[in-house]
Amino acid sequence: MLGGMIRRVTSPYAQDGFSAGFDWGPVGAEVVAGDIVALVDVLSFTTAVTVAADRGIAVCPYRWRDETAAAYAEQWDATVAVGRSEAGPGDVSLSPATIRRAEGVSRLVLPSPNGSTIAKQLIDGGATVLAVSLRNRQAAADWVNEHAAGRRVVAIAAGERWTDGSLRPAVEDLWGAGGFLSALDDDDLSPEAQAAVAAYDAVADDLPKLLHDCAGGRELTQYGYPEDVAIAAEVDESRSVPMLEGGTMFRST
Repeated sequence: MLGGMIRRVTSPYAQDGFSAGFDWGPVGAEVVAGDIVALVDVLSFTTAVTVAADRGIAVCPYRWRDETAAAYAEQWDATVAVGRSEAGPGDVSLSPATIRRAEGVSRLVLPSPNGSTIAKQLIDGGATVLAVSLRNRQAAADWVNEHAAGRRVVAIAAGERWTDGSLRPAVEDLWGAGGFLSALDDDDLSPEAQAAVAAYDAVADDLPKLLHDCAGGRELTQYGYPEDVAIAAEVDESRSVPMLEGGTMFRST
């Protein structure tokens, strides 16, 4: 205590002092707080959310793909997405291609161990949460530029998980976050945010090809979902800006 006052020590990892920041995964989302958070999970949660939003489908993120997901879907009178490998004709899964072909779906419970989990975590912290992918990175930035002047913005790349549960930084999420940050009318970016922008700028002209060639793109292609990678590579083709409302549903603004 100095002079009768308590000095607050800010975490060196919080990227304080900048109007825009960037970090990875659920821990980064907790440490680097923002008034507005762009959640980026290109392969495939936030891409799936933007495809749903383009079709007027509200998405309820859910952390677990188990029997509780069906009960949660019933609560919201929603369709529950099955696992990619479990999807049969007419079923909807985390695969954006199945959402694009879906008929008669107005609400979708979408389990995802990365994107959905972080979305729920962020809304519990009081942030405005946007689902951002390469498809809508410009539209999301335009919304922030118009509606959120003076508010702190953070992009969180969801990443993936190694078999031991540790974070696997996924380059496609780095590109998506950097693409969003690069389109903001703001140059007060943290060094981490500047690095994400530089990563996006370095590949912007070759993104469709590189998205197929990166580890995440190769993984989905190997498992038989090249169409999902192609949809994720539709850079700036969506004008939807899905926002998590009431902590329950992503709807387009």
